Amino acid sequence: MADEEQLTLADMCIAKGMRMTEQRRVIATVIEEASDEHPDVEELYRRSVSIDSRISISTVYRTVKLFEDAGMIERHDFRDGRSRYETVPDEHHDHLIDLRSGQVIEFRNEDIEALQEFIARKLGYKLVDHRLELYGVPLDPSKDEKDDG
Repeated sequence: MADEEQLTLADMCIAKGMRMTEQRRVIATVIEEASDEHPDVEELYRRSVSIDSRISISTVYRTVKLFEDAGMIERHDFRDGRSRYETVPDEHHDHLIDLRSGQVIEFRNEDIEALQEFIARKLGYKLVDHRLELYGVPLDPSKDEKDDG
């Protein structure tokens, strides 16, 4: 059988003994397809209801909470007043959030990872988990053009 990382959310639900209704299956598929966009519940609802008009917003909220409590999706609060979601990633990554557009950029940097480990050890800890969120605005494009020439 495949590793848990390769299973779909629906497969993970079944493996955990959860009841897998057709509406949950639709919501799970929508979450997986939109995970790199970090959608909020409202966006998940819009996409889900376009597939199955019988899905209510409360069903989406309950399903998202169920998946989060089961450790299958992660919730992020990127300072925009709404909880946003992604499937639990196969590999750790951090986020850079564009404060102007709201775009979320996933990245991984080995230097940052090593520095976090170093800091934890220096303070007498073994790092077991972390979450790094960087917030920024795009550099001024006119300044970039001057720097290039």
